[in-house]
Order: sequence, then structure tokens, then C-alpha cells
Amino acid sequence: MAMANFLALFLLMELIAGGYRDGANGLSMNYYVFSCPFAEAIVRNTVTSALKSDPTLAAGLVRMHFHDCWIQGCDGSVLIDSTKDNTAEKESPGNQSVRGFELIDDVKEQLEEQCPGVVSCADIVAMAAREAVALSGGPVYDIPKGRKDGRRSKIEDTLSAPAPTFNASELVRVFGLRGFSAQDMVALSGGHTLGVARCLTFKNRLSDPVDPTMDSDFSKTLSKTCSGGDDAEQTFDMTRNNFDNFYFQALQRKSGVLFSDQTLYNNPRTKSIVKGYAMNQAKFFLDFQQAMVKMSLLDVKEGSQGEVRADCRKIN
Repeated sequence: MAMANFLALFLLMELIAGGYRDGANGLSMNYYVFSCPFAEAIVRNTVTSALKSDPTLAAGLVRMHFHDCWIQGCDGSVLIDSTKDNTAEKESPGNQSVRGFELIDDVKEQLEEQCPGVVSCADIVAMAAREAVALSGGPVYDIPKGRKDGRRSKIEDTLSAPAPTFNASELVRVFGLRGFSAQDMVALSGGHTLGVARCLTFKNRLSDPVDPTMDSDFSKTLSKTCSGGDDAEQTFDMTRNNFDNFYFQALQRKSGVLFSDQTLYNNPRTKSIVKGYAMNQAKFFLDFQQAMVKMSLLDVKEGSQGEVRADCRKIN
């Protein structure tokens, strides 16, 4: 009885703190408070355990969320495996930096035992990315839940993703088409403070002539990295597993790894934003979390528009 009373009190406090209400899109912070009250804790504990074993996984989880949301909206489509009749999103060259599929499977298995058919894979991806950011030293924030899983995942859809060869004007344009401001775009680019890039994505900057927007010593560093082949990895900044503003400081030193990184400092429209984030980490954190919440709401599916997959890797 005491445990039942405690749980009831806990749920009431959650309702008061989080404001259980349906938003305009039907999502809410406390979407699972009654249907699967321990969903958040299961995600948090699983991600915490995984990052203790492999801190580099944080970058993969953040990429997974972005790549999922950009294609067909935040609907878990990046998780679906290919079949003999369909080549899925995850096979795209641009998705090779996405990691953490096994972690998502682990969370889903636990949730299906606790509350079968309730928590969507899309929500798991969004919550896992949020935890990865916080556990890496980044901002702590919450996101609305209630997304449904999509029923489509095709490699050709990934052609709409921003490319590492885009300049700042192109990035502002494509992000603007999705409702993001230039500030949102630069803040989200700051997610590159975690993880690495493969040589394949930046070796074009090393061709004759070498990209003049790059520091000469840094170009030598990238050339040395690429001597290991297309899959050789280069960190975006000096703290690959820490969520901080060092990425923006690197851009000021002309040491952005991708062309699409360094271009942010070379364009007058975005340079001031980069400089602001390089000087003020708190400002970057605030803008990043707001942009992440906005991104997590991209083209979400509700009701009959989607489903709750029993297995995140395949459509029901």
C-alpha cells in the first residue's frame, strides 16, 4: 500500500511539474506518465550504462536523432533494416556516422517487457539523444513525447540531407525550408562538438589547390589523417567526447574539419553567431537545446499516420 501511495504521489508531482496536456500536435512532456511511467528512467539508465562503457557512442546517438528527423520527420525510419525488396535509409553513405542501433534495441526490449506496444521507437531515439547530450556535459533539457513510428525507409530519401560540401548560404536555405533560422542551424551544427568525421567527407578540401579557408598546419593534420584511407577518422575538436563550445573555437582558428563547418565562420551572416558561441558556452547551450526541441517536432506522425513498432528494425 505504501508503494502504491508513493507511486500515486510521484505521478501527481510529475503532472504538476511537467504540465500534462496535449499540445497543438498532440505531444506532451508527460505523454507516458500513466501508460509507461518508467519509460524515461529505462532510457536514461540504459544510455548512462552504455556511455560509461563507450563514451564515443554519444556522438552516434545525436547523429541518429538528426538523421532520423531530417528524413520523413522524427519517425524512427533510420532504424529500419533493409530487405531484399527495399534498401533502407541506414545504408546511405551519409548515415555511416550513425551508431547506437543495438542500444535502441536494448531499450525497446526492456520497454516491451514493461509496457508492450506503448513507447515508440521514434521517441526512444529522441530521448536517447537528449540523454547523450546531457551525459556528455551538455545542456539538460526535456522534449515532448508521443511520436509514432513511420512505415517508410528508403535510401533515396536521404538525398535531401545537407551535404558536407554545402556553403553557409546553402545551409541557411535548406534549414530555412524546414523552419529553422540561421541561428538554429549554427547551434545544431555545434553538435559536431561530439565525435569524428571520416576522411571521405573532407578529403576534397585537400585537393590541389588546398582549401584556402583552412589553417595551413591544420591542412597537414587532415592530410596525415587521410593517409589512413577514406575511413580514417578526424575529431571535430580536441574534446571528442565532451559537449562544449570548443567546436566553435576551432572554427575561429580555421580548423573546421568539414567544409560545411568552416563555412560558418567565413560567411558574414553566420560568423557573428559562431563568435558568440565561441565566447559564451551558456548561450550556445541555450540555443542548442531550443533548436533540438524544434528539430524533435519535425513532421511528427500521430495516430493512424504511424504505429508503435514491436521491433524498431522492421515495420509491424
